[in-house]
Amino acid sequence: MNDFSWLVDWPQYIPELLPGLWVALGLTAVSCLIGYALGFFLALMVESPSKAVRTVAVTVVELGRGVPILVLLFIVYQGLPQVGVLISATPSAIVALTFSAAGYSSEMIRAGLNAVPKGQFEAAKSVSMSTGDAYRFIIIPQAARISIPPLVNLTIIIFQATSLATVITVPEIMQRAGIIGSATFEYMSVYTAAAVLYLCITIPGAYLSSILERRAGGSKRRKRRAARLDLPTRAIPLPK
Repeated sequence: MNDFSWLVDWPQYIPELLPGLWVALGLTAVSCLIGYALGFFLALMVESPSKAVRTVAVTVVELGRGVPILVLLFIVYQGLPQVGVLISATPSAIVALTFSAAGYSSEMIRAGLNAVPKGQFEAAKSVSMSTGDAYRFIIIPQAARISIPPLVNLTIIIFQATSLATVITVPEIMQRAGIIGSATFEYMSVYTAAAVLYLCITIPGAYLSSILERRAGGSKRRKRRAARLDLPTRAIPLPK
C-alpha cells in the first residue's frame, strides 16, 4: 500500500478481528481470576512464620515476576511435552499468563495487607474475633482498597500480553490480524484495526484505575488528617 487509504479502510477489518478480541478478553479474565487468587495465598505464605513456606512462596513469586511471559509460553507449550506433559495452545496461554499474574499480584496484595495498621488486627483480637474473621471483616476490606488500583493496571498489562499468545497459535487478535494481513496484504489497515481494539479496552481500563487511585488516595489523606487532629476514625465493623 503506497498511499494513505488505510486511514479510512481499517474499520472494515474490525468485524473480522472481533472473535480474537473475545478470545483475548477470555484469556485475561480466566488468568487474572486464578492468578489473583493464587497471588493472595502467596502473599499470605510470604508472611508465614515458617521459613520453608516463605522460601517456596518467594521462589514462586520471583519466578512469576522474573521470567518473561513469552518464555513461559514456550516452556509450557513446547517444553513440557518433552517431559510428558502435553497442553494445548489456549490452556498453555492461560497457565503462562496466570503464573505471571500470580507473581506480580502477590506483591501488590502483600503491600496492601502490610499497609493496614497492625493495631487493627490487635483490636479485632481484643474483642475475641478469630484470625479468619479479623482478616475477612477488617484486614482484607481495607487492604482491597489499596490493592485494587494496581491490580486494575496489572489486568490491563495481562490483556496486552495476550498478544504474545500468537506465537503458540492461540486465535487472539494478533493471530487473526496476521492471517488476514497475509491474505489481503493490507497490513497497515489490519494492524491499525487491531490497535484500535486494544485501545478500546486499555483506555477505559486506565481511566478506571486512575479513578480508583484518586479514591484510595483520598481515603488515605482523610485518615492521616484524622490522625494529626486526634479524631476518631471509622469504628471496626463487627460481624453479625
